[in-house]
Amino acid sequence: MVVSAIPVPGVSTVEFDASQVRKLIQLGPRYTSYPTVDCFTDAFSYRDYLQAVVGLRTRGSMRPLSLYVHIPFCESVCHYCSCSKIVSRDRTKAATYLIYLKHEIEMQGKLFAGMNQIEKLHIGGGTPTYLSDAQMDDLMTHLRRWFQFASDSDGEYSIEVDPRTVTAERIHTLRKQGFNRISLGVQDFDPHVQKAVNRIQSEEDTLNIIRAAREARFRSISIDLIYGLPKQNVMTMAQTLSKVISADPDRIAVYNYVHRPNMYKPQRRIAEEDLPSLDARLNMFSLCIKRLTEAGYVYIGMDHFAKANDDLAVAQRQGRLHRNFQGYSTHAEHNLVAFGVSAISAVAATYSQNTETLDEYYESIEQGELPIKRGAKLTMDDLLRRIIIQMLMCNFELSIASIELAYPITFKMYFAAEMEKLRELEQNGLLTLDDEWISVTPKGRLLIRNICMVFDRYLNAACEAKTGGAPPAAVTRPLRYSKTI
Repeated sequence: MVVSAIPVPGVSTVEFDASQVRKLIQLGPRYTSYPTVDCFTDAFSYRDYLQAVVGLRTRGSMRPLSLYVHIPFCESVCHYCSCSKIVSRDRTKAATYLIYLKHEIEMQGKLFAGMNQIEKLHIGGGTPTYLSDAQMDDLMTHLRRWFQFASDSDGEYSIEVDPRTVTAERIHTLRKQGFNRISLGVQDFDPHVQKAVNRIQSEEDTLNIIRAAREARFRSISIDLIYGLPKQNVMTMAQTLSKVISADPDRIAVYNYVHRPNMYKPQRRIAEEDLPSLDARLNMFSLCIKRLTEAGYVYIGMDHFAKANDDLAVAQRQGRLHRNFQGYSTHAEHNLVAFGVSAISAVAATYSQNTETLDEYYESIEQGELPIKRGAKLTMDDLLRRIIIQMLMCNFELSIASIELAYPITFKMYFAAEMEKLRELEQNGLLTLDDEWISVTPKGRLLIRNICMVFDRYLNAACEAKTGGAPPAAVTRPLRYSKTI
């Protein structure tokens, strides 16, 4: 069983076993939701979403909401990018987008009238700071017109920032506009790597923005890194880590680059011969774990590290950590309302995703309808498996008794097939099983996605169909994911 104690500085709660990782690494979902996005269907409509909101109102739900706003625009393209984005230097596009975005916010605000308390906001992209100061003022004023925000001390209001696009003055302005958390894209400080991915970003500019964020009294500063990029090696990663650790951010995310040039056009500009080997990538990630742990960061899970006194680490120790489309969060069980092209909402027992093109988005709003293109209604089995995956992803342990208290099942009978697979993982040292707990070991934490995949009914049905163990109708999703490390 994982002990929920305050971490000892320099002592890792995760163990990197290179031979085991090479043996067990596979393709799998990241579980920012369950069912995952590739299970959404266009059978889910705008009216299904309205029904979910009516259900909340009928039950008298007064839980605070989380909001997500997607700003899709970027001035230039980073070759590694797989995000939903629109690359343009024509700023009038953002002005037009903002008009329609405000209409969508108004429609959602009216739907949630009387239950519109907000404790969490995240603005992502694209590049949110593509908007001017005046446009961001306008957007934040409009959000506050339709939703009631908690105080600065109680709410978590974050924004993604490209250090190449802002000044120190802009950072102070963002703080005055209500943001108290900031996430900076860095990826790598090495100039050769930056050139290979078309993202030239000086160390000086980045450090200036971090200093400005501290002066402006942002509660949390997060830095994003990527390993597996072209021209990267263990030495360049070590140099980048030294600079990042010296900058002393509160949180650090270290993402594995996924090379899918057939799916993401910008990646076609990356020379595959420049990509590091699997062994080199694993060595880089192993170095990240070692260096960040030694520097006092706690391994939260997946790609995320945080200082021991950071809200994420505290929430994990207290069993309050949550995972959603923006990653790990301290605000568990909040309904998520999302705005903008491709944005995904999670309301009651539903997921809904907006249209992915500007034309479709504008057309739906002109017709007075929310621009929902697809989604999913969760069954009782989905909800059961979702909470199990959440607990494992966030806490690295699961109380079997707590699941049996919450759902009318006998765990080991309901999940008989899954228990057999878990025993195989136990033999590989990824977890321990007893009558009361499923506990992930330090070795298993790195491969938590492998463990969660055991409970993924849709994934297992697709695998069975592919191998002849189930009829073709069981194939409900493509087996095209990133590697589990």
